[in-house]
Amino acid sequence: MPEFEESSNFIHTFISQDIAPGGQFEGMQVHTRFPPEPNGYLHIGHCKALCIDFGSAQKFGGICNLRMDDTNPAKEDTEYVDAIQEDIHWLGFDWDDRFFYGSDYFEKTYELAEGLIKKGLAYVCELSAEQFKEYRGDLYHPAISPYRDRPMEESLDLFRRMRAGEFPEGKYTLRAKIDLESGNINMRDPVLYRIRYIEHHRQGTNWCIFPMYDFAHPIQDALEGITHSLCSLEYENHRPLYNWVVEHVDLPAKPRQIEFARLNINYTVMSKRKLRKLVEEHYVSGWDDPRMPTLCGLRRRGYTPKSIRNFCDRIGVSKVYSVVEYSFLEHCLREDLNETAQRVMAVTRPIPMTITNYPEGQTELFEVENNPGHPEDGTRQVSFSRHLFVEADDFLEVPVPKYKRLYPDGPECRLKGAYLIRCTGCTKDADGNITEILCTYDPDSRGGDPADGRKVKGATIHWVDAENAVDAEVRLYDNLFSDPDPDAGDKNFLDCLNPDSLTILAGAKVEAALAEAKAGDSYQFMRIGYFCADKDSTPEHLIFNRSVSLKDSFKPKK
Repeated sequence: MPEFEESSNFIHTFISQDIAPGGQFEGMQVHTRFPPEPNGYLHIGHCKALCIDFGSAQKFGGICNLRMDDTNPAKEDTEYVDAIQEDIHWLGFDWDDRFFYGSDYFEKTYELAEGLIKKGLAYVCELSAEQFKEYRGDLYHPAISPYRDRPMEESLDLFRRMRAGEFPEGKYTLRAKIDLESGNINMRDPVLYRIRYIEHHRQGTNWCIFPMYDFAHPIQDALEGITHSLCSLEYENHRPLYNWVVEHVDLPAKPRQIEFARLNINYTVMSKRKLRKLVEEHYVSGWDDPRMPTLCGLRRRGYTPKSIRNFCDRIGVSKVYSVVEYSFLEHCLREDLNETAQRVMAVTRPIPMTITNYPEGQTELFEVENNPGHPEDGTRQVSFSRHLFVEADDFLEVPVPKYKRLYPDGPECRLKGAYLIRCTGCTKDADGNITEILCTYDPDSRGGDPADGRKVKGATIHWVDAENAVDAEVRLYDNLFSDPDPDAGDKNFLDCLNPDSLTILAGAKVEAALAEAKAGDSYQFMRIGYFCADKDSTPEHLIFNRSVSLKDSFKPKK
């Protein structure tokens, strides 16, 4: 399990109080759980909950369960179960042997529901969905339930027949008998069970009644011995119902629910329904499209577990709604990759360059550090010859003011780690397109420094030796949405898609060492950005995804 910086927040304060002498859980091991619904892939928003659930347990020497919340069978699939486990392990967390399904507790949950009926605390209601909404009342009018006083024996019989499949969907529900006048609408005799004829991904057709989340979740927490049920802020108004279930159902433990504000990031959406729409209607290539906020998408783009954990840790835990800048997530990745990524030469928009006074057929090798900031990462050799590739953007036939790169009779420029060069001209095809840059080099400037100590006014240019350069496809990713808040108001989030979120550059040139790149290997393309080898990359067809640019656009507020 990853190490976290020592930190404290209101959740940790509550836990400290609970396990202190006289606290609710004095002498007990802190026990949390992460309960994802297996109807989609985990996204960056889930990471905050992951880090809070697993991180809080770790901080207090406790344990954390992984429980698939599959009480609602709609759109649940084992594909998502497997992907969720893979993503959590990738982030660096583990649940040991404490892996559960909410559906593991269907029989026990049903038994406890019968117990509530026998206590006179639940009844079978015959209101249709439309009538239920009509009779629910508002802040000024109480709810109405004409079936609230149904005899216990009759409700018990009807509930058992609901389970046996005697009634159509929507005919009956089981409701808790709490308070029809409560100012909290969630406490106005909420539904505990409903009839659904749908196949469950694990239970098949064994069940045709399913518990509601608000009833099942506290039961599952208690049966697993959870001490602290940490969840997002939208469940704050549901906490009274959580506590009611814990108090009135015959359970072996009494967990405490604590809420925190969920993670919101600009230029993206976090709704699994909307993310599924993007996938199913082919707006993206799949759940792991590098533009998606899913963990598998971020992983494919080149995000590291450490960068995501640091991001979640540094944004903190709060009860206040806020939106985090996507650029801060990029900042955290850039910090990590700056420490770990190997520096390499790559040219994304290549143009040939010939050094006219360098001997034809001659090649020499330069020793370069893999990561100048970390000498322990070693060195490698890169070759240099008369024919090179440089970035097309590093040359202008007619320079603009203050342009310090290559142009005819312009200033001396450095070839990164090699020699000083000066542009003498260029060649063009019949249509006037530039086909080659012509330069001369200073033989006494090996390493990039002039022997006489003269000042070099031009820029430093990166390059690739044309004699052994390798072709590659480079994919440049930008925000999937051009609107910082595609979910706001009445917007159709699909109308906010960024048409320039993906740019594919075919025919890029990279140094020969990258032919051995494996999927997920990260590199800093010098002067360009951080890239990783895509999962579809092969030695015959190299593909690199831009993870993040070199320039840091995140500016912390003062």
